[in-house]
Amino acid sequence: MRQTLDFLLNDWLKVEDLNQRERFAEHSAETFAAVLDTCEKIAREKFAPYNRLIDTQEPHFDGERVHLPEASHAASAAYVGSGMLAAAQDYELGGMQLPCVIEMAANAFFSKASVALGGYAMLTSGNANLLMAHGTPLQREVFAKNEFSGRWFGTMCLSEPQAGSSLSDVATRAEPDGEGFEVEPLGPRYRLKGNKMWISAGEHELTENIIHLVLAKIPGPDGKLTPGTRGMSLFIVPKHMVDATGQLTGERNDVALAGLNHKLGYRGTSNCLLNFGEGRFTPSGQAGAVGYLVGQPGEGLKCMFHMMNEARIGVGLGAAMLGYAGYEASLAYARQRPQGRVMGPAGKDASQPQRPIIEHADVKRMLLAQKSYVEGGLALELYCARLVDELHSGTPAAAQEAAQVLEVLIPIAKSWPSEWCLEANSLAIQVLGGYGYTRDFPVEQYWRDNRLNMIHEGTHGIHGLDLLGRKVVMNGGQAVLALAARINQTVASARAVPALSAQADALAAALLQVSAATQSAWSSGVPEEALANATPYLQAFGHMVLAWVWLDLTLCAGTETDFARGKRAAAGYFFAYELPKIDAWLGVVASREALCREMQDSWF
Repeated sequence: MRQTLDFLLNDWLKVEDLNQRERFAEHSAETFAAVLDTCEKIAREKFAPYNRLIDTQEPHFDGERVHLPEASHAASAAYVGSGMLAAAQDYELGGMQLPCVIEMAANAFFSKASVALGGYAMLTSGNANLLMAHGTPLQREVFAKNEFSGRWFGTMCLSEPQAGSSLSDVATRAEPDGEGFEVEPLGPRYRLKGNKMWISAGEHELTENIIHLVLAKIPGPDGKLTPGTRGMSLFIVPKHMVDATGQLTGERNDVALAGLNHKLGYRGTSNCLLNFGEGRFTPSGQAGAVGYLVGQPGEGLKCMFHMMNEARIGVGLGAAMLGYAGYEASLAYARQRPQGRVMGPAGKDASQPQRPIIEHADVKRMLLAQKSYVEGGLALELYCARLVDELHSGTPAAAQEAAQVLEVLIPIAKSWPSEWCLEANSLAIQVLGGYGYTRDFPVEQYWRDNRLNMIHEGTHGIHGLDLLGRKVVMNGGQAVLALAARINQTVASARAVPALSAQADALAAALLQVSAATQSAWSSGVPEEALANATPYLQAFGHMVLAWVWLDLTLCAGTETDFARGKRAAAGYFFAYELPKIDAWLGVVASREALCREMQDSWF
């Protein structure tokens, strides 16, 4: 994996060029490599050896405390010690001012070694980054800085039992906490009552405090909650109360664990149902969990969406790395597992030795599919992270273009690896056969862990609606035109290479197909018709993007090494076996196939 990672960063994305920018001027190729070396070592020594342990010894609640294996504490401490929680932050905050693309590449090692052990840190970093963007100076000082240091960990509390992806139906209430609530030093102080479901890392004792970021609604003058998302506000709700200097006061906030969710995979990260303001813990004898308003009332979702791009890149990266772990495990197995003999008459001689299964064409097919999915998925995530760096540190024109391309790629960055790197995990099990279905080998756990990624941070259906319903049509289609320009640049370069001209033509045709299907979907002007097949559209669009990524990679990979030949073979597989699938997906989009839209409940 490291060779591929170095190729993607250095030969393809040219990350050393970032060091010409003021923010990254103190870095070099050597410092970037040192960060990767450190994280690779920690992941290998503190995360990977305990991935099975935290799966079998999942968090349990004794009525008072959530218990985690000691390995979870050691891994978290090692991650905190690496400084990666504040990797992209200013030096003045104890950060390293790393580019996003290097931060994501470094975190890839942790996702591959044990995605569940890394969940606590990922959530904390996202929580603190949001507060740096939208919190008051004191909120940043007290909460964000203590999270970046690893003293406290953080969560995101959005979903509720009756409102999963439908955040407009959130019912948690936030009432002003008495007279003068607006002038509290840590921010306007409210009392929250409600329930939050599916809260990863919502309860543990890895750190002395947990800082919850909670979406809730402030009632109007009539005492009623505003329907929809307009009334949504965001609050800092600490597990243990703190003062304006960041010291614990000794009071427990009224946040109670109602129970743990027991999951198919990702078991090493606690997942909780939390009750806010149920009365079990009542600071100062008042009912309700204390929360401090972040930003302005009614702008909670706006604050949350600030960190959505990088969070969705992170989810896609986690999916790609779980796929990568399965690919490497099944490749190693295929190289040493003897089974069967050569095809033809000679293969019928039972006295001849069996051959490693990697010599069989169908096993090669499954391994090539995995390679094309996981290496392509990793490349896509790093490309998007590089766009984030351009957005934050490029020239105004470059930043504007990066923002447009990123807008249209984010649904793909989250959803494509979540589907196809999960498929890679399934193929890894298949390569191992019956052994893959047992707990004697790790590939079944990788599949279980990866299955979550199609659900959280937006399901496929939601991202399909976002892509076809908003991203490709907003601002007259400027975002998709910016992406198309980059694809056409790759097509033009590849057409100049005889060995790649057929793939270039196939990619150009796919781009035209996607464009035509987009126009056909919206030709009636009826959203219900256009969006009924948004998920097949998402799948086709994603495959087009990955074909572009692979063609672009082959232009950089060289020709005379096994490494380069492997990249060309994976690209060849994707163009021969995968890209043709878009015909069926786009067919139902272009015809506005009505079957799923018109299907009646009673017909099932």
